[in-house]
Amino acid sequence: MKIAVICANGKEGKMLVKEAVARGIDVTAVVRGENQSDAAAVIKKDLFDLTTADLEGFDVVIDAFGAWTPETLPLHSTSLKHLCDLVSGKETRLLVVGGAGSLYVNPEHTIQVMDGTDFPELFKPLASHMGKALDELRTRTDVKWTYLSPAGDFQADGKRSGKYILGGEELILNSQGESVISYADYAVAMIDEALEGNHIQQRISVVADV
Repeated sequence: MKIAVICANGKEGKMLVKEAVARGIDVTAVVRGENQSDAAAVIKKDLFDLTTADLEGFDVVIDAFGAWTPETLPLHSTSLKHLCDLVSGKETRLLVVGGAGSLYVNPEHTIQVMDGTDFPELFKPLASHMGKALDELRTRTDVKWTYLSPAGDFQADGKRSGKYILGGEELILNSQGESVISYADYAVAMIDEALEGNHIQQRISVVADV
């Protein structure tokens, strides 16, 4: 299997590459600058400069793009559309590092995490733009996509346990009543999905199993 990780120099991107390399997977880092990940193979290009030819031959492309400033938040939509267009109609699967704010908290799927009164105002613009990108992704029947939302508490420095609970569209809690997962365990779940491909054109979610 050949995997490309887009934005492999980011915190989650590095974790995804590290997990794939540890499993002996042929992984290529796609980065704008000098490669800082564990990948031996590198495509040095901005995401928006990638072409269809750049992604030829990959079984899976993992999109780990992230934007945080008000002026760049719309790039969540435009970057994902660009990647979808590149793999449109192809066997290459597109896996997306998603957000938790768009997860639902009721069975009717009318209330999202970001709608809660305790959801930090600081993160509402990010959650809203990521949610919009997901809504747009759902319309792409021409792409073999999977969107993986982390738990509410997404911990960059958390340890790798290798254990997790997979969920669907709704926010799930572990046995301790927590919605938490480390970047490392999220990477485990994402690489498992890359290998197994069980959730084509679905949004799934993940929480630490403790």
